[in-house]
Amino acid sequence: MNKERKALILAKIDPILISFLEEKNFDLIYPEQSNIRNFINQNGYLFEGIVMGTYPSFDKELIDACPQLKWVARVGSGMDHIDYDYAIKKGIFCCSSPEGNANAVAEQALGLLLALSNNIFQSSNQIKNGIWEREGNRGFEIDGKTAGIIGLGNNGYHFAKKLADLGMKVFAFDIEPKNIQHHSIIQVENLSDLYQTDVISFHVPYTSATHHYFNETFLEEMKHPFVLLNLCRGKVVDQEILYKGLVNGKIRAAAIDVWEIEPLKDMPEKMKITAEKLLNLPNFIGTSHIGGYSFEAITKMSISLKNKLQKNIF
Repeated sequence: MNKERKALILAKIDPILISFLEEKNFDLIYPEQSNIRNFINQNGYLFEGIVMGTYPSFDKELIDACPQLKWVARVGSGMDHIDYDYAIKKGIFCCSSPEGNANAVAEQALGLLLALSNNIFQSSNQIKNGIWEREGNRGFEIDGKTAGIIGLGNNGYHFAKKLADLGMKVFAFDIEPKNIQHHSIIQVENLSDLYQTDVISFHVPYTSATHHYFNETFLEEMKHPFVLLNLCRGKVVDQEILYKGLVNGKIRAAAIDVWEIEPLKDMPEKMKITAEKLLNLPNFIGTSHIGGYSFEAITKMSISLKNKLQKNIF
């Protein structure tokens, strides 16, 4: 059968979604990753659908370059990489797959917390350099400690549940209270209720309201040294203030999987210097936006998108 419909594939997807789209008579186009924006500007008129990941951001320019576009399916959580309001205005169906990678994000967050609490990376790096240090790497158990979860959506809830199941008392703040039932997860009405917790973890979408959510004011409000985690969006945490807090001891340790600008080589010079200083700290772990990118998550997200497209488009 001649395939007249074309879909642009900009993210890794499972064969389940590939087969589904091919069954719907789509010719799947996988462009080179070197200059995606230029490719879309030149060829966007061909595509009825797009499967995208994090890059590039689908702004007004790229949407206008695709006059036949009927749907955009995002492999990942959040719609902040799409000019969602403009796309909807143009009659384009947009969906993401936050339920698909929630567990993967939560597992990575847990791994980072345990690594920081037990100085695992620091000890590993020391022993590679011939340093045998025990006392300086004495860890903190998370059992019995308190955690503050900011954002109780798919990712936030999965992480909160894992922490609660490991014996932590979890306080969660969300601007939209959620209907959850877990004896060790307590929803609070005010952000200030989290200022005495031992761990702060961000799980919010990026909007104008969450830009530099973690800033100098937030840092100063915290009552004692704490561990900071960010696996949502880089610009939610001010990297300069994060570095300041780690150096002055207000922040005991920190790990981020997302950065203000990604990849780091694209950062302006001042921001890049701060990132490099962070990475040289012994109580900091940085990763390359790999949370939610497990093999299993790719399958789960692909199934989620398949179901949403089947329900709303086909």
